[in-house]
Amino acid sequence: MKLLPHRPPFLMVDKIMYLEDNKVIGVKNITMNEPFFVGHFPDEPVMPGVLLVEALAQTGGILVLSGVPDPENYSTYFVKINNVNANVEIGDNTWIGPNVTIFEGARIGKDCKIFPGAVISAAPQDLKYKDEPTLTYIGDRTVIRECVTINRGTIASGYTKIGDDCLIMATVHVAHDCMIGNHVILVNGVGLAGHVIIEDWAIIGGLTPVHQFTRIGQHAIIAGGTLVRKDVPPYTKAGREPISYVGINALGLRRRGFNDESINNIQLIYRKLFREQANLSKAIKAVETEVPNSAEKQIIMDFLEA
Repeated sequence: MKLLPHRPPFLMVDKIMYLEDNKVIGVKNITMNEPFFVGHFPDEPVMPGVLLVEALAQTGGILVLSGVPDPENYSTYFVKINNVNANVEIGDNTWIGPNVTIFEGARIGKDCKIFPGAVISAAPQDLKYKDEPTLTYIGDRTVIRECVTINRGTIASGYTKIGDDCLIMATVHVAHDCMIGNHVILVNGVGLAGHVIIEDWAIIGGLTPVHQFTRIGQHAIIAGGTLVRKDVPPYTKAGREPISYVGINALGLRRRGFNDESINNIQLIYRKLFREQANLSKAIKAVETEVPNSAEKQIIMDFLEA
């Protein structure tokens, strides 16, 4: 109150939590007794947007006045906001942490958490990109940790997409036109080049680079630090250098409710594909004729034929 001329009920800053030369964080405590709740969506109490902007302006005024030797001789006025990206949609109950940057074209679902330093829907790092209007989709309940960068799509597909219930850990990079399914986990430092497809329930270990146009099948798990230069089939474990098949993700499948019969059939399929047959076309034919039909078999066959 020593810096601002405002007084209750129009004082919109109760406490300054952080103040440096070019950054300030303020807090305004709101109770159900605020007078504006009576007429502003009375059944769904929401602080009016103009008051939110006023709170921002007053907090910004504290930042400006704290940097002059005689603040009592100055007044600060909110004049305009530059470079605001209006083409952004954010779902209900999504939490956006401090210092998050959200560019145009972002479509963020509900109940997400986006941690400090993340950059969402930045322009693609592609020399062919000419500012075409493209999008970034982020599904519901997805968590994006610190300093993640997600680029929006190019005209090749029009969007980058991350599904529901994903965990994108700190410093992950998701390039343009990537398609990530539901329940995917990308561990710290994963780098996805453009046009990568990752199917549901896949897990990629930390510091793993993934080559452009690579496809990773559902329920696959890749060891940290693996250089992913080729497709990884569904239900498998992959690792080593160069990347190799190292078995099926049996533990993950059991955790997700797959029964022993399904897991044994998956093991049989990959035994024929990678152990018994030297020729892939013959191995595929053996799987088609010798392994009982199942949903898992069809998913593997479709992946191999794609």
